[in-house]
Amino acid sequence: MPNPNPLKRRDFLKLTGAGAGLLATGVWSERAAAESNSPNGKLNIASVGTANRASGVIGGVTSENIVALCDVDRNYLERSHQRFPDARLYADYREMLEQEGDRIDALLVGTPDHQHALPSLLAIRAGKHVYCEKPLTHTVHESRLLAEEAAERGVATQMGIQIHAGENYRRVVEIVQSGALGDVTDVHVWVSKDWGGGERPEGGQEPPETLDWDLWLGPAPERPFWPGRYHPGQWRRWWDFGGGTLGDMACHYMDLPFWALNLRHPISCEAEGPEVHPETCPRQLIVRYEFPARGDLPPVKLTWYDGHATPREAAGEEVPANGVMFVGTQGHMFANYSSYRLYPEDRFADFQRPEPSIPRSIGHFAEWIQACKDGSPTTCNFDYSGALTETVLLGLVAYRVGRRLDWDAGALRATNCPEAASLVQKTYRAGWEVA
Repeated sequence: MPNPNPLKRRDFLKLTGAGAGLLATGVWSERAAAESNSPNGKLNIASVGTANRASGVIGGVTSENIVALCDVDRNYLERSHQRFPDARLYADYREMLEQEGDRIDALLVGTPDHQHALPSLLAIRAGKHVYCEKPLTHTVHESRLLAEEAAERGVATQMGIQIHAGENYRRVVEIVQSGALGDVTDVHVWVSKDWGGGERPEGGQEPPETLDWDLWLGPAPERPFWPGRYHPGQWRRWWDFGGGTLGDMACHYMDLPFWALNLRHPISCEAEGPEVHPETCPRQLIVRYEFPARGDLPPVKLTWYDGHATPREAAGEEVPANGVMFVGTQGHMFANYSSYRLYPEDRFADFQRPEPSIPRSIGHFAEWIQACKDGSPTTCNFDYSGALTETVLLGLVAYRVGRRLDWDAGALRATNCPEAASLVQKTYRAGWEVA
């Protein structure tokens, strides 16, 4: 069947007008989580982003109806349109959300980090369910705002921590919470990836006619296009668009200690790395967080390492390039997405792990789809993943201000460092405000 609203080539770069003034002001009527508009009971889903990671996100929900697609890159959009020929096409997600209205039930967000918050917020305020890739947002403040708004509207949310649905993470959490390691007081988390470095090129070039560069920038400050430096694959290196390795990978790996130890907000954070570059993220970073006691659980120190700062040993044990080490008073445990090991090995030679108590996941995407339809919980909802993302991004704030932060999570404020405020909550280009 031909697309009922085909995107003509000559119109692609004109799709910025109808929604350009649509801000995060709640101008649409609220619609709480409700029955799908589809007569066959399937959700009607729109997607912001169609290629790279977004393509994988769309692939996770193809049991439902993909009815609208948005991408600033016409090549990506047309490629996705071949896959979903009945979907309506847009270049500007503000226009898509305005035009689609009650025709959609839910939104997928699979864009660069700086474009996560606004489409998610607009959708939530319109009563749409939202799935957003990690990290949830680009700033600490944005994460708190999305979590609060999603809770207020009662919509189903999920952040893209696909590992959270795996069986190995469940077994690790059960072992830690059984007390087998004693009181866990330290955790080391590391990823050897190196997302950083580089210099901003002088001058600029005209973007290809297939790319709406202004829409790609969105809320970020204006800068000239330069091929290969930002779109499609290098944006994570730049402060204006991403958060380096910490922003890319920490939500996946810090998720495990957050879950196992019931962590939420740190009380302090400090970071060390190379001299801060005004444009690009560091090639290596060490971040130290302190978390308070939680009920009967003791305070915890969590240390993150990435890039060239990745350790070869943790708690006296040789370790691979990526992983987590829990250090307790009765032993320690290495874990990653697929396996775990207990130390000292002789002490745990006859260890019998606890009987499984955490239910098997029906699938990361399936959880969210079901939640959209019947209100059942998701395990990576914006309340949980928002606090996780806040913690991750606070590490970047501490690094960039060059000071230990005494953190008041309730007020989203470093009590000893007022200059951190401009990084906790950023300034947006006009027309792209998140507030």
